[in-house]
Amino acid sequence: MPAPLSASPRTAAVDRSRWPDVAAAPRSSRLRTAVTARLVGRAFDRLPLRVRLPDGSSLGKGGPLLELRDPDAFHHRLGRSGLIGFGESYMAGEWEAPDLVGVLAVFAEHADSLFPAWTQKLRHLWAPRHPAAQRNTTRGARENIHRHYDLSNDLFALFLDETLTYSSAVFRGFPATWEALPDAQRRKTDLLLDLAGVGPGTRMLEIGTGWGDLAIRAARRGAEVVTVTLSSEQLALATARVREAGCSDRVTLLLRDYRQVRGEYDAIVSVEMIEAVGHEYWPVYLAALDRLLAPGGKVALQAITMAHHRMLATRHTYTWIQKYIFPGGLVPSREALRRLTEEDTALRLARHEGFGAHYAETLRLWRERFAERAQDVRDLGFDATFQRMWTLYLAYSEAGFRTGYLDVEQLLFRKEPVRSTKTTPIPNPRGEAQ
Repeated sequence: MPAPLSASPRTAAVDRSRWPDVAAAPRSSRLRTAVTARLVGRAFDRLPLRVRLPDGSSLGKGGPLLELRDPDAFHHRLGRSGLIGFGESYMAGEWEAPDLVGVLAVFAEHADSLFPAWTQKLRHLWAPRHPAAQRNTTRGARENIHRHYDLSNDLFALFLDETLTYSSAVFRGFPATWEALPDAQRRKTDLLLDLAGVGPGTRMLEIGTGWGDLAIRAARRGAEVVTVTLSSEQLALATARVREAGCSDRVTLLLRDYRQVRGEYDAIVSVEMIEAVGHEYWPVYLAALDRLLAPGGKVALQAITMAHHRMLATRHTYTWIQKYIFPGGLVPSREALRRLTEEDTALRLARHEGFGAHYAETLRLWRERFAERAQDVRDLGFDATFQRMWTLYLAYSEAGFRTGYLDVEQLLFRKEPVRSTKTTPIPNPRGEAQ
């Protein structure tokens, strides 16, 4: 029989209408919860963590502290929803960590060995599946982008620097400081524009406008820029910033899906956009780049990446990040992008460079700024559950880059004049090997 679990004092204050899956732990069978508790306990005991239980006892080999305040709710959530439940349990206040990044880094470092191999082989039975509503069709992509990027321009302005750049910076040295962040963001943008060969007279397409800083810097180089976004909030502010920068005559801003763009461009630049495309649409996205790029042209992408074997293992799993932060997204592997371009396009990967440690520092600065501006976040109407969610998102991402579970790369693709006939096995649009 499913074992219901009523709301604890910690979840009683959660807005049920806004956070229905956080306000109360889900129903789960007693057997499933018991098995989960046993597996989790064994995992904790093998990790360099100190897991403190309500009765004062502890698990783990010692390390960053994870305070498990409501073990019953925690195990119910994990038993029912896996890692989605892990994140929802944090949002509900059922566990806490003074060094959240440190705790999450331990999990990231041991991700491949946390649980027995048989649980991974049965992942298709217990892991939640992607909801059809999050597929990145033309309509679905606009809704997915709206859910994240249209939260509030004012919210993003609270923790981003003056460039309003929402991607990894490139610093001159570590540890990074808040004062160094604007120049580090501009350095990143200039490296990407250099990679694409953007200069006077370049016909440049940007996919994913952000808040306009890259388009402005390209226009100041003398390029003719078309930039597209699906975020109406970003479009409005980016349009104003382009106008204030005196670049309106060289920058055309469009509310448009990449699949609907027409024309021919000497250079295409996109920063951390492909992660939002969804793996079944990677071939469509790359084919669009191929179609839009002039012969001899260059594509410069900045992309978050993960190891190919991890991408293959998780591409069908519905995650906490997809449910609450980036619906419909998936981080690609460089290998997948290389294979797809070689099979389906005239694009060829010519260069790549990773700088994941720089993203970890960028995220640390954002996370610290977000914490400092907590009252301002509340004044914008975002409640305590949202703040815990966003804190977990920033810390989770930082831990991924600090441990090498994630990387961020700038990749250069050149367009060959004749399409290759190579038939390397690649993930097909459904993510299966073919």
